Amino acid sequence: MNREKLDELKQNLRRHIVGKDQLIDHIITALLAGGHVLLEDVPGVGKTTLAKALAASLDLSFARLQFTPDTLPGDVTGMNIYNAASGTFELVRGAVMHQIFLADEINRTSPKTQASLLEAMEERQVTVDGVSLPIPEPFMVIATENPMDAIGTYPLPEAQLDRFMMKLSVGYPSDQDSVEMARRFLDGSLSVPLEPVLGAAELLQMKEETARVSVHEDLIRYITAIIQETRRQPETRWGASPRSVLVMLRASQACAYLDGRDYVIPEDIIAMAAVVLPHRLVLTAEARMTRYTGRQVADKAVNAVPVPRISR
Repeated sequence: MNREKLDELKQNLRRHIVGKDQLIDHIITALLAGGHVLLEDVPGVGKTTLAKALAASLDLSFARLQFTPDTLPGDVTGMNIYNAASGTFELVRGAVMHQIFLADEINRTSPKTQASLLEAMEERQVTVDGVSLPIPEPFMVIATENPMDAIGTYPLPEAQLDRFMMKLSVGYPSDQDSVEMARRFLDGSLSVPLEPVLGAAELLQMKEETARVSVHEDLIRYITAIIQETRRQPETRWGASPRSVLVMLRASQACAYLDGRDYVIPEDIIAMAAVVLPHRLVLTAEARMTRYTGRQVADKAVNAVPVPRISR
């Protein structure tokens, strides 16, 4: 395990993101697990800054697309444009054809444009005029969105939400962190460009090592029991999908790897359930009316399943 490189990556992100160590750990965990991340919060708390800081810390190709109501699917995936000089059509690659793609304010665009990301997120490719084009690995989508009650937003469909490994919230900084952020703003350190600390080859090796982290058979059953329990909760109309089992497994492996272990423990699963499951749950109308949240339902499901004791 290359602990030094991961520590450098964390430290790099902390230069621009103040007081959000757990958030940084979560987004690195998703990176190691090969997952995509959705950042939802009010404007101005640093969602885009976090995504750009991660991209700047990785020696990977990067593109950012600001989603607006008039953004077209071709802006995302690419399109063939007629070249009058040569008399042929030429492919103009879309913004998603990069290793790190920042979909900024994804819920400000139409559902049709949102759906143009589905193939890329699941199959690591896009199809333009019937031709499938692979996206270079490693590949990660980081999307930001404003709260659903914000003006001019379109809700993301359940199928799209299910393709994000994690849904994270940046949150407001503490008083102390706000003061520290102001100090860095005044001395200019917040705007100092970040240098890459991790390349594609190193990241791919880490992802391979993450996939080899061992998971005890009892912990596999523990994850599946939690997923089943989300479907039994009276507040859920739809529980977590079968894909959730696979996502929880990989996220738990990455959580263990980031902690310096080559095996998963129950605490990894419990920690990942809080960020992997809530956005995959569709609540009943009654639950929404009483302001129930997906996080509360996920916590209930976790608490309802006995934690296995694993001997090593």
